[in-house]
Amino acid sequence: MIKLTRLGGEPFILNAELIQYVEARPDTFITLTTGDKMVVTETNDEVLRRVVTYQQTKHLIPDGMR
Repeated sequence: MIKLTRLGGEPFILNAELIQYVEARPDTFITLTTGDKMVVTETNDEVLRRVVTYQQTKHLIPDGMR
């Protein structure tokens, strides 16, 4: 899960596993595997950084801590 911000300033949590692709047009559009689309204030690079950090963290947490 990653924390992002809608264009209106409302923060939300997104399941990063559902991201199909991210585009800059010039706002950042995220398309999910469900077909839903959303626009966020974070840049493509920031979304990528958060997803990579999430994936790295997911594999570093010991099984007993989940």
